[in-house]
Amino acid sequence: MTTKPQISLSNEIHNDRPVIAIRFGYDQSIITRLKEVTSARWSASKRFWHIDKQNFKLDLFFKQFSDLGYIDYSALKDDTRESPETTNPDKSRTENRASYNQGYKVASSKSNKGANRDTRQVKLPDGYIEKLEQKRYSPNTIRSYSAYFIDFMLYFEKRALECITKDEINGYILHLIRNQSISESQQNLRINAIKFYYEKVMGQSKEFYDIERPRGKKVLPNVLSENEIVKILDATDNIKHKAIITTIYSAGLRRSEVINLRKQDVDFNKNLIFIRGAKGKKDRLSILSKVNAKTLKMYLDKYKPNYWMFEGTGRNKYSATSVGRILSKSAAKAGINKPVSPHMLRHSFATHLLEQGVDLRYIQNLLGHSSSKTTEIYTHVSKKSLANITSPLDRIFNDNNKNNNNL
Repeated sequence: MTTKPQISLSNEIHNDRPVIAIRFGYDQSIITRLKEVTSARWSASKRFWHIDKQNFKLDLFFKQFSDLGYIDYSALKDDTRESPETTNPDKSRTENRASYNQGYKVASSKSNKGANRDTRQVKLPDGYIEKLEQKRYSPNTIRSYSAYFIDFMLYFEKRALECITKDEINGYILHLIRNQSISESQQNLRINAIKFYYEKVMGQSKEFYDIERPRGKKVLPNVLSENEIVKILDATDNIKHKAIITTIYSAGLRRSEVINLRKQDVDFNKNLIFIRGAKGKKDRLSILSKVNAKTLKMYLDKYKPNYWMFEGTGRNKYSATSVGRILSKSAAKAGINKPVSPHMLRHSFATHLLEQGVDLRYIQNLLGHSSSKTTEIYTHVSKKSLANITSPLDRIFNDNNKNNNNL
């Protein structure tokens, strides 16, 4: 008798965002299903598949995967059954504060791998949530800061927060690195959550809590070739899906930016796309390509969206999960045998512009990067930057009138 594999679900924080982690022993059928029907992505650093928590629905996951394995969801809270697609903007500050406090009893247990779940109710200090809201931090950042600061409070539960020293905080971070193998991005986020309390809420000096940061890891972006882009678009039959993919690639948009586009943000006369309140709460302009303009007009004529450029059910804006799913399906249909994400289209846009000879400063502005150093990473993946470099081995053989058959 064949035993089904176990698929374990748990709450995690990945790249500063709450996610549902999906763990299982290697099983190609589960991996294929994840790619086909969900927006799940593989984390090489965390070694798990994950779906953004706000887009995860437990009941739907059961329907999609119960035939492939036994699903263990004991580590999840009950509220994952009905993950709202959008946050209610009218929720009161009191309700927000209560949800942050309640939601992160689980986070404290997650940070102690192998230990019993800690169900103690831990309240955030007065002013912590309020100050984050005053500073206009995003809901995701507030949730992450709240989770990590409650972990910090639990670690020093018998100590008054104002008495904890810089050396003790550094020791706490070192403990997490050694015992929980937290990532560099998580280390930074935890430090920020702690610093925010002491510097912004308590008004302490920044210098005293200048906690050592990890040395940044330079990871080259994954880029698609121009031929692969064409294959993906050719494999996309649905005009709405094609319009979404085309807009992301041709204008270098983030996933959040494309789903937040309004109809009025696309100027067909000036061939411009206006991106409002992007990362860092910055507005910017990007280009509207002729091919994209034609595709968008065909889409608008057929679907006639009301307010958002790309609408889902009930005329709400299109979901981030759906964007990832349609791209993954098109890439698979095009025969591209590697994970393809919306952000890869943005990376490809920048790299292909660089290969065309577009100045880095213009690419920086189109992408909305604050620093040119961020944009410079594309010089490392551009084929043009390598095309004119001759290997010393080839030069040696050429100089000596030899050919490679002598090797």
